[in-house]
Amino acid sequence: MSFFKNIFSRKPKENFPAIKDYSAIVTDIHSHLIWGIDDGVKSEGECMEMLNGFINLGYKKVITTPHIMNDHYKNTPEIISSGLQKIKEVIERNNLPITADAAAEYYLDEGFEQKLSSGNILTLNNKYLLFEISYMNPPDNLSRVIFEIITKGFTPLLAHPERYPFWYPKFDEYHRLKEQGVLFQLNIGSIAGYYGLAPKKIAEQMIDENLVDFIGSDLHGDRHLQALHHALKEKSLWKLAAKGVKNSTL
Repeated sequence: MSFFKNIFSRKPKENFPAIKDYSAIVTDIHSHLIWGIDDGVKSEGECMEMLNGFINLGYKKVITTPHIMNDHYKNTPEIISSGLQKIKEVIERNNLPITADAAAEYYLDEGFEQKLSSGNILTLNNKYLLFEISYMNPPDNLSRVIFEIITKGFTPLLAHPERYPFWYPKFDEYHRLKEQGVLFQLNIGSIAGYYGLAPKKIAEQMIDENLVDFIGSDLHGDRHLQALHHALKEKSLWKLAAKGVKNSTL
């Protein structure tokens, strides 16, 4: 009797249409394409190679997001805006069928709140503030900073939440962050297993539980471009594409 019960209680198999490229996603919202200012691409030539890679994958727009960190990458909106102009010149000079914009990936360190208070902040579409945290431990002031971001009129957007191992055994923390008003940007490479099996499994669970708002390449170089190709074979990406993300709104 239990045998038949198990058969008939199985979930129906989910079928989602395969995707061949990222044309429906339209915009990549997380990359490091400004050469010489963080750990991203190293030269103008490499930047052009990555732009061509995005084009071949169906993207129409990139929003590059250099690191801003107190101790490592002391970038400013002015430095990033100057770098964006160089990318636009590469696009125009080579007649590339893609557009570019810039924001930043802020690290929640001791200097972040001062930057936020100054109002001199680079966001996506003047709305979404992309931030990351330590991979070792969540900051003690995380809830307060999230509240401050929202109070300033921005929407907090957490970069690659599936890569923070301290939340793996406490998956409910993702739901708690959602309730606080945080949106999530998943790295496409995680779906492909680029960062290992654990982030891949968490990424899949986040997709299953409808927690993903945006996806991004987090591209630093060719290795991430290859991860984008590999991810196209993953059914979890097909599922996410069918459910929809907000990239095309930017």
